[in-house]
Amino acid sequence: MVIVGGCFCGTVRYEVSGALQNARACHCSRCRKAFGSASSAYAEVPQGAFRWTQGQDQLTVFASSGEWGLTFCRHCGTTLAGLGGDRVHGITLGSVDGDPGVEISMHIFVDSKAPWDHIGGDAPRYPARPPG
Repeated sequence: MVIVGGCFCGTVRYEVSGALQNARACHCSRCRKAFGSASSAYAEVPQGAFRWTQGQDQLTVFASSGEWGLTFCRHCGTTLAGLGGDRVHGITLGSVDGDPGVEISMHIFVDSKAPWDHIGGDAPRYPARPPG
């Protein structure tokens, strides 16, 4: 399975060889700001399965805390991936072309969700970080 995606303006493209894992929506205030929405929707990428195929030199990195950060297209601002250390840890599901092959398996930090957000679906909800 190969999953492909990219930014809104088409400058940056990527591919993932393999299945995405642990899809989730985070409702914390930081994710709402970074994604400009009610929550982030992202999935983890198996180590070694991710590569930029176009426009890597057009990325901007925001180091959010410690070794964690986010990558954005510097032209259109699309949030594309989360970084953990020196590798892409996860990708935003909204940046995937077509079916990413996963569904949201949990909602996290729901105690800090926006008051106008109405979470749908039947995925488990956690007040903060999930156990384990």
